[in-house]
Amino acid sequence: MREQIKNRIEALAAEYRTGQQMLAELEERQASVKLTLTRISGAIQVLEELLQENDPAAETTENGAANADRRAAA
Repeated sequence: MREQIKNRIEALAAEYRTGQQMLAELEERQASVKLTLTRISGAIQVLEELLQENDPAAETTENGAANADRRAAA
């Protein structure tokens, strides 16, 4: 019985280490995706500002979506 408990502890400890490694990898991936989204958002903003400079009457994608969200919430 004692040997079985020791074996189970070792197995669980190995699973725990594997889980910790997976979590660290996922957190790293999450940070990478957030950075990518921030960059994309910045690029969209710059392009929308350029578009508005050339045509102030043009409704931008982000503003249009934000306005639609506000209208839906009301």
